[in-house]
Amino acid sequence: MSVYLIAQINVHDRETYKKYAKAFLAMFGGYKGEVLVADESAEVMEGKWPYQRTVIIRFDDEAEAKRWYHSPEYKAAKEIRFAGSTTNLIMTKGLR
Repeated sequence: MSVYLIAQINVHDRETYKKYAKAFLAMFGGYKGEVLVADESAEVMEGKWPYQRTVIIRFDDEAEAKRWYHSPEYKAAKEIRFAGSTTNLIMTKGLR
């Protein structure tokens, strides 16, 4: 069953976040995931959305999502992200 990682991100250091994006792109291809959304111009249809950036990533299964998230390569990238932004991140199961 597919799983989705949904991130709500506020960037407070754009240059540091650019370094994270570069590190992310360099390592993500080694995992069976797909970035579906990476947007800084989401239109709020209901409620409030006080985040600058929304990212949605799909993985074929939970095991692959966790393999990526807990990998040494992503651990290094996360440290850069933590320095340049504040993030809420969830993993949720898809319908198929």
